[in-house]
Amino acid sequence: MSQMNRRRALQLLAALGTTGLAAACGSNPDSESTTNDSASPIKIGLIVPEAGANKAIGVDIANGFQLFLALNDQRLGGHPVTVVTADEGDTAKTGQAAVDRLLKEGVIALTGVVSSAVMSGVRDTVEQARVPLIGSNASPTSLQSVVYIWRTSYVLDEPGQALGEYLRQTLAANSRIAILAPDSTGSKDVIKGFRLKYEVGRRLPDPIFTGEFKKPQKGFFADQIRQALSGKPNAVFCHFAGPAAVQFIKDLYDEGYQGPIYAPGFLTEGTVLDDLESEAETIKRFGIETALNYSADLNNTANRVFASAYRKTYNVSPTTYAMASYDAAQVLDKALRLAGPNPTPQQVNLALGKIGQIDSPRGAWQFNQPRTPQQKWYLRRVQPDGRLLSNVVINELATLG
Repeated sequence: MSQMNRRRALQLLAALGTTGLAAACGSNPDSESTTNDSASPIKIGLIVPEAGANKAIGVDIANGFQLFLALNDQRLGGHPVTVVTADEGDTAKTGQAAVDRLLKEGVIALTGVVSSAVMSGVRDTVEQARVPLIGSNASPTSLQSVVYIWRTSYVLDEPGQALGEYLRQTLAANSRIAILAPDSTGSKDVIKGFRLKYEVGRRLPDPIFTGEFKKPQKGFFADQIRQALSGKPNAVFCHFAGPAAVQFIKDLYDEGYQGPIYAPGFLTEGTVLDDLESEAETIKRFGIETALNYSADLNNTANRVFASAYRKTYNVSPTTYAMASYDAAQVLDKALRLAGPNPTPQQVNLALGKIGQIDSPRGAWQFNQPRTPQQKWYLRRVQPDGRLLSNVVINELATLG
């Protein structure tokens, strides 16, 4: 944000009515020179699902990236930007097709990717093409020793680690915790991280894996929930997102569970809480706490600017998915400024290693050696905000990465 064109910043200040924007933009004397019309146009490839269970996350990722461009005169590093979008689908094969098409378009960098299966599937193609991919969601633990793949989100075992340490310190040693999640790479990464930090002198039961959730259906998770509740757990740890999260929470309460729920923050991101209005009193009584690297209520200048602009533009609060994509654009903006007037993908990739700290809506972070963020994780509690349920930050859990 410090590189924003000052004229555009003043326009947005008037539109948003927030003094935070002026503070974030500052008065960088170089900002005018970075927007001169002689800078070479570039293409960025955006890979997101356009249908299916992950479509909503894809929309958030597209919105976050486009918002950064809107706040910066549709430029990155002074270069006019054309965003070329491709549908990642939901398999390695469809993701591969999306990357192949974007590479033929001559993009200088790629971003996006929701599915862990897609990210793992396109790894070799990206590395061989030597075109940087700044992933803004999927980040399986198996994705290691990469040169051209960077991620502005998280590694999937980190939310489990953050919650595992927290619950080990707060729950009694004899607590019984049921673990439920879909049978997926992402879930196994999350559970692995949870075990790593919780099982210090303690032991967790084996997870109960659920089937693939395709559409809302009352009682879809009932059989697995009954199996879990037969052990009379004091708490439930789970990993769901979107419509599956809504159905899981409803089924859990329908089966008579009366206790706290703990999960990575994906459980209550997006419109999930809007769809749980009928369960609001039960949630307030027994509690849902989640760990995530972002919350829309974080009180810092960068987030006040981002969240205010996001709400004004899209009429909803931003999610971690939108924030990570906004940061992917910010990361590219910084790298392109360092890469010179006529950058190649290889020069951009080299510059990504030199950008230093990012002033992010989540709080300041920087890339670590594995090309993922070293960042704070927050404990969030579902609480009423007026008449609506909201994710409210309670405290910081850990710095990971």
